[in-house]
Amino acid sequence: MTHDIDTARMQRAPGPRGLTAMAGFAGMAVLLTIFAPPAMAAVFTPPEGCTLEITIQNRGCTVSQHYRCSADTPGDQRVTIFTPEGPVYQSRIDRETRWMESTNLRNGIRDVLEARAADHASFSTLIETGRDDFDFWTLSNDGQRLRHVGRDELPGESVTIDGVALEITRFELTTFSETGEALIRREGQQFISRAHGRFYGGVERSEDWTGMVEESNDSPVTFSFPGEAGFGATTPEYDCDLQMVHLHRPAETARIDG
Repeated sequence: MTHDIDTARMQRAPGPRGLTAMAGFAGMAVLLTIFAPPAMAAVFTPPEGCTLEITIQNRGCTVSQHYRCSADTPGDQRVTIFTPEGPVYQSRIDRETRWMESTNLRNGIRDVLEARAADHASFSTLIETGRDDFDFWTLSNDGQRLRHVGRDELPGESVTIDGVALEITRFELTTFSETGEALIRREGQQFISRAHGRFYGGVERSEDWTGMVEESNDSPVTFSFPGEAGFGATTPEYDCDLQMVHLHRPAETARIDG
């Protein structure tokens, strides 16, 4: 799962490949209407020793900067996510798209992948077999351990977005506390690029332990590569004039099976 975009809702709980963080603002309805004037547009400059490869404008009023750094393990990729308020989230994945580390830039919480796992996420397994199951733990700098259990599947559907060939995935994911309480259940569809070796956001539904249900769309809209218009742009362009409301529904009427 992409989960590093997990974008407009960068709140708390991490997940594979940069899982959308959601729990920090759980139980809070957010009404957001944003107008970002062109004069505030800026260009992203990656850290020293890093090279920006792709800028992606996404649904949900975010833009993501994908880059690689020479000091990282070969195959690692990084992303920084921007909202109209600026950078809010960054993460690093490895060549298997395992979520290695992630930082919420709003509150400073950093999560890292624990080395031992019952079943690490594997991009190559997904590509080779059409399904990848995972069961792993993450640890944050505030001491919280979380367990993430789920699967990704390739149903055989393809799509081209802004000239980029993508395959549609289906996923299910449950994040548990260290004591075994189910905190967040998620399901939906995302996209993968074999050429880029990574996941991208899509349409999903999530339910937390309070019964709050959220439906979101973080699908990519445009891809900008070096030398193209929009490369390095940090101002989101899509869905920013919409009112985005977290819907509250009783758990009894909004259950996620499985």
